[in-house]
Amino acid sequence: MKTIRTRYAPSPTGYLHIGGARTALFNYLFAKHFNGTFVFRLEDTDVARNVVGGEESQLNNLAWLGIIPDESPLKPNSKYGAYRQSEKLPIYQKLVEELIQNGHAYKAYDSEEELAMQHKQSEEAGVASFRYNPNWLQISNEEKQRREEAKEYSIRLKLPANKDYAWNDLVRGKISVNSDDIGDFVIMKSDGYPTYNFAVVVDDHQMEISHVLRGEEHITNTPKQLAIYDAFGWEPPLFGHLTIITNMEGKKLSKRDKTLKQFIEDYKNEGYPAAAIMNFLALLGWTSGDKQELMNREELIAKFDPERLSKSPSKFDIIKMDWFAKQYMKNISNEELIKKINSPKEHEWNELFVETYKQSSPTISTLKKDLEIYLNPKENCDLELERLDVVKVFYKELISREFNIENIQKAIDETKTILNVKGRDLFMPIRKATTFEEHGPELAKAIYLFGAELVFKRLNGIIKI
Repeated sequence: MKTIRTRYAPSPTGYLHIGGARTALFNYLFAKHFNGTFVFRLEDTDVARNVVGGEESQLNNLAWLGIIPDESPLKPNSKYGAYRQSEKLPIYQKLVEELIQNGHAYKAYDSEEELAMQHKQSEEAGVASFRYNPNWLQISNEEKQRREEAKEYSIRLKLPANKDYAWNDLVRGKISVNSDDIGDFVIMKSDGYPTYNFAVVVDDHQMEISHVLRGEEHITNTPKQLAIYDAFGWEPPLFGHLTIITNMEGKKLSKRDKTLKQFIEDYKNEGYPAAAIMNFLALLGWTSGDKQELMNREELIAKFDPERLSKSPSKFDIIKMDWFAKQYMKNISNEELIKKINSPKEHEWNELFVETYKQSSPTISTLKKDLEIYLNPKENCDLELERLDVVKVFYKELISREFNIENIQKAIDETKTILNVKGRDLFMPIRKATTFEEHGPELAKAIYLFGAELVFKRLNGIIKI
């Protein structure tokens, strides 16, 4: 079997986005499932958009998730050359010249204004989509020579007429696009930098990439890339185009949408368990054959069957992600969590607090927020108390007992029996009166953590004893 080599090739233009992380993860799981190699390389030729520290940010966030590339700019394999496109410009230029000499590409001398005019005339003629016409531009030999010497030209791939570029998509099945619907396209810009479609083909070929999993927005790029492979006589990789990730309303995730945190850095900073995010992302467009949801990295690798990649969009459900996070938080040791929340309380108290609150906390940030109600307790209860009789009976039952978790629970149970009250009518008045909160973990433990002095002070203030 051919060695599996997959890649994730971002631009260093910002933080790692949810969509990019999902793409990287699927390529990583695919490679590892088949004992292959996962490559990280950088598409950094768009210098104006590159962000300082962008490469480091991408790699650090992938590493936090548990996605460690086998090869990268920091861990190169000399067999495959440079892992940053900016270090390969002479290679791209040499290969473009080769295509020109072989008649597969040509210099196009159109200026931006002339291209805009060709676009306009195409629209006025009622053509649905613009296709470049290499015979449109009429300039003198002198002007052509001037533009040649000033390097005022781009390089376009010369497409054969009426040729189908088809591939069996790993996700979507057979897809075919005719060359007449594409038209000759630019492979080298006038500034000497390759276009995305040209550089990515060269990179994938030279690095022997066997499979490419990427977002569906790249479907329109695939026939162009197949045309470049064809011009060189190279064998293309197998392509699979992942469906989009949407919000809960079914709209494609937009970086301008502030209702969702869309960058891995945000979840890292909030203290989400990294393994939970990896687990959640893996199920955005893929399911395991046994329908299992909670899976660690090793289980995901073992079960990653590419035939189970979804053909339907995946909804980014933050409630579901928080559920995953809670399951993983429960399995983090109390000692580790105590260190992360940096509580000034004594160890025994911290043990009980963490054990109690981690059961329902998705992040370190929520644990710290829960801790705050004990470190800086409220002076007054600003919540409405519907059942003062419940609070009075609870107080009477609690005051007669030693203050510990077991006896607090007994006082709750006795209140239930005496007043024949249960559920919300029982727990909510007691929770509000003792914790000054409407929500929280196991009630007896939440009350105990405040200590007897503060709890009875609060109860006295409420029932005016």
